[in-house]
Amino acid sequence: MDTRQSQTSRSGSTHVEQVTDPICYHGEGPVWSEQWGGLRWLDMLAGDLLHLKPDGSVQRRHVAAIVAAVRPRRGGGAVLGIERGFALENADGTITRMDDLWSDRSVRMNEGGCDPDGRFYCGSMAYDERSPLGRLYRLDPDGGVLVVLEKVTISNGLEWSPDGSRAYYVDTPTCRIDVFDYDTTAGLSARRPFVDMTAEGGLPDGLTVDREGAVWVAIANRGVVRRYRADGGLDEEVAVPAKKVTACTFGGPDLDHLYITTSKDGLEPGSDPFAGSLFRLFTGPLGRPIREFAG
Repeated sequence: MDTRQSQTSRSGSTHVEQVTDPICYHGEGPVWSEQWGGLRWLDMLAGDLLHLKPDGSVQRRHVAAIVAAVRPRRGGGAVLGIERGFALENADGTITRMDDLWSDRSVRMNEGGCDPDGRFYCGSMAYDERSPLGRLYRLDPDGGVLVVLEKVTISNGLEWSPDGSRAYYVDTPTCRIDVFDYDTTAGLSARRPFVDMTAEGGLPDGLTVDREGAVWVAIANRGVVRRYRADGGLDEEVAVPAKKVTACTFGGPDLDHLYITTSKDGLEPGSDPFAGSLFRLFTGPLGRPIREFAG
């Protein structure tokens, strides 16, 4: 039976449409790129890369034990965050694994993004989701790797403002979206809270930034996506028909839809019939092209 459905947001002006059946255990990391023909996203803990085809079918490819993040490369292919480091997908689809960054099997990569200078960041986390063993790593186009942040618990959403001067970042258990200043030489600096959800116990997850500078963030324990204006004020909250919402990105030829991933991880079997589905929200042309890795 086809369980797909749509849901109206509280404003009544937009609706969430179910694009796929619940095909993922832990859907994450959606990215739209014309270079690779549309939307890719991840079944992260299965190590699978998914591609939404124009006819609505889904192509699934196993790439690693864990696939945590993906971004397009300027020369074709993609850069990937995998369990303990990075990998490069070449233009012909072959994948080259880079050396592991650590040996501790209790820690894995989780989420990432590219800065305005074409460098790829991916953050790690402990499998137990409690120990502050994570770091935020930066992969430079020449293959060099730098540790940008230490003592992270669950490194999650990361994206830059349209002008590239600010970066928004989530370490989920802090219940905050933080903001950094950014420039090419200094990198990330002057970290400070942008939105604090501590009072409500909100757990921000993946995020993206629209062309107006507003931040769209998945709230993993609320079943919603929120839009925060550039001044930090809440502008919109959109309900998703799944309990655990993980990440979002703009896509479509006109970048006028927000694609939203969801997860079954940590849920009782059968407790959420829509968990693991991909959803889509029509927003109008608010999206910006995804930043690419220069390596």
